[in-house]
Formats: sequence, C-alpha cells, structure tokens
Amino acid sequence: MMLNTIISGEDHGLPPVVLVHGLFGSAKNLGGLERRLDGGRKVIAVDMRNHGDSPHDPDHSYPALAGDLAEVIKAHGGVADIVGHSMGGKAAMVLALSRPEMVRRLAVLDIAPFGYSHSQQEYVDAMLALDLDGLRLRSEADKRLAQHVDEPGVRAFLLQSLDLKADPPRWKLNLPVLSDQMALLTGWPDGLPKRAFEGPALFLAGGESDYASPGARADAIRDYFPQAELQYIPNCGHWLHAEEPKRVADAVAAFLD
Repeated sequence: MMLNTIISGEDHGLPPVVLVHGLFGSAKNLGGLERRLDGGRKVIAVDMRNHGDSPHDPDHSYPALAGDLAEVIKAHGGVADIVGHSMGGKAAMVLALSRPEMVRRLAVLDIAPFGYSHSQQEYVDAMLALDLDGLRLRSEADKRLAQHVDEPGVRAFLLQSLDLKADPPRWKLNLPVLSDQMALLTGWPDGLPKRAFEGPALFLAGGESDYASPGARADAIRDYFPQAELQYIPNCGHWLHAEEPKRVADAVAAFLD
C-alpha cells in the first residue's frame, strides 16, 4: 500500500529519513523532528495505514505496516534511515529485521521488540462513543470527549484525527480495525529473525516510561539488534518527543549524522 506522505528538505546525496508515528497519530506528530532534520536531509513523514489520509485496510499487522514502509522507501531510492515512535517503532523494527538491506540506520522511540500487556482499547471505545451529530467546533468535540477521557492532553491528541470539515464529521482513524487488531498492536510478531539487522540502532526511551525500561525489555532489544545503543531521556514519559523535543531531536540528529 502506498501511504500518504509529507516530504520536506533535500537529499544532499544522503538517503532520506522516514518518520513513522505511533497509534492514533499522523505524519504531523513528529513535526519537531522533521524540522530539525530537513535542513540537511530529505525527510518523509508518513500517515500509516488506517491513520491520517492513508488508505484503510482490514490488515493492521506489523508485517503489513512494515511492507507499507518498504513501498515508501522503494519509491525514494530503496534505502533510508528510519525513525519510529511506539507502533511506528515496532513497524520500523519489523522492516529492519525482515528487509535489512533497506535500512541504513534505525532509531526507535520508547518501544521494545516485546509483547506488552497494556491496551489502548479504552481510547478506541471513547472515540467510537463520541456523539458526532451536529458537531462543528473542536471545543465542543473536546467537551463531549471529556465524558469518556479525563486527560486534556490525551483528548487534544485524539481529536487531531477528527475531521470536522467532513459532512458529517468523521474519524480519519479506522477505529473498527484498530479495535479488532489491538492485540496484534500491543504484541510482537512471532518468527522474526534475531540479529538480522546488524546496522546502527538507537533506542531512546523516556526515563519515566516503562515501555523500554531496563530489564527484560532492554535484553530483548539487544537480542534482536546487537548494535543497539540505549539512551534514557530524564523527566519524560512515553511521549518523549513531545515532552523533551529539543533533547530528542538533538539525539536523533546526532545519531543519523
């Protein structure tokens, strides 16, 4: 599947950088990284399938997501550096392990090659429960969503995917498929070859996040990616690129340089 993309910068003889957002996100979510990198590189931010302006599909498995990234990279020279957050980080890892020849450098933000026990189903349920009838203003959408989601920051993030210009308003997210395949999204595919990608790999994690914390998850990272460098950004959680944008952008830029 060919994904919707936002392209900025010029290649200057280097492979492009592909930016891959997480669950419920879009190509615009990693805008701080895009602006930091596109002065010297071509940067391709993608809407993953079932997100943003990319097509919808009943298959939202990680092999399918990695295949989409491969199509984007193939259309832009065949080799890229790839940066992924959360769901996008897992998709980037699957691509690097299954098609290592397409990935020069891999940067993963706050996720590990590991099956997690948590679920994001409550947010899918909240979005499905939102009354869209007669909705015109984002402030009104926020008021209605507050009946289901307490955190203002989470509501603001989710509402970025609500298209109020459509008639009637609609979610750009393919919520039924994301709900149906939530276990695949929080899990990790079976049968992927360990150590298949031997190139440089940076794993950045929030110091207060438990998504890529030391212990079993750090061991899993090194089992799959023998050249992995792990860095922890203090005083931030899972959304480290939003909480500490400069520190994360500087670390990624230095790694990709």
